[in-house]
Amino acid sequence: MGMDIDSLVRMNKATLSRFERIIDYRFTDLRLLQRALVHSSYAFEEVQAGQDNQTLEFLGDAVLDLVVGHILYQKYPQMREGELTRLRSALVNETHLANMARDIMLGEFLSLGKGEDASNGRNKSSILSCGYEAVIGAIFEDTGYQTVRELIEKFFMPAIEGKQEELLIADAKSRLQEALQDKHNEGPLYIVEAEEGPSHQKLFTIAAHFHGTVLGTGQAGSKKEAEQRAAAAALEKLQNDST
Repeated sequence: MGMDIDSLVRMNKATLSRFERIIDYRFTDLRLLQRALVHSSYAFEEVQAGQDNQTLEFLGDAVLDLVVGHILYQKYPQMREGELTRLRSALVNETHLANMARDIMLGEFLSLGKGEDASNGRNKSSILSCGYEAVIGAIFEDTGYQTVRELIEKFFMPAIEGKQEELLIADAKSRLQEALQDKHNEGPLYIVEAEEGPSHQKLFTIAAHFHGTVLGTGQAGSKKEAEQRAAAAALEKLQNDST
């Protein structure tokens, strides 16, 4: 017969308070936070059955989808559905959530089974991202939509602005192709204008040409990225020309 969540809360009170200070949110029901931090490997060894963070993780996953989707919908009213979906996916995927979890030192606070702990479980992206979702689920359950939205906005805003730039550049080639195909039935031509620097630190300058005109140029350490940047510049020019 393992411990129950109430016993864990009593045992970990000081640690839970420290975590509350880091995330700047005080729980009305500390049992929710405690449960969000219990990984299934620990529950299996130490706690009563069904007392781990898996159902809170399920809830947090849905909350993140909704809240991040809502923030993006309001912040970028001009963006198309496909772009909004890509941007949201980049923000709520395992890698990004694990990095967000590292920002709040979540790994330190997780209760893991002995084997999982010994095999560097506190730094595993899969465990961290699930734990992050569980904490979001716990906050939502404790407080409701408005407060969890404010917290998510605070945590995610710098990333939203950074990722938007990164994603729109990454998406630029296919969007330029579409725009030119729609109008002229053919795509752009990417030409390397310059190649500078030693082989391990090359800088490529690439221009997106269309019918003998340079629509945009881009510079980067790889040809692929320079092409994306050239396409992003070309899209901006096309947009400005049409307004």
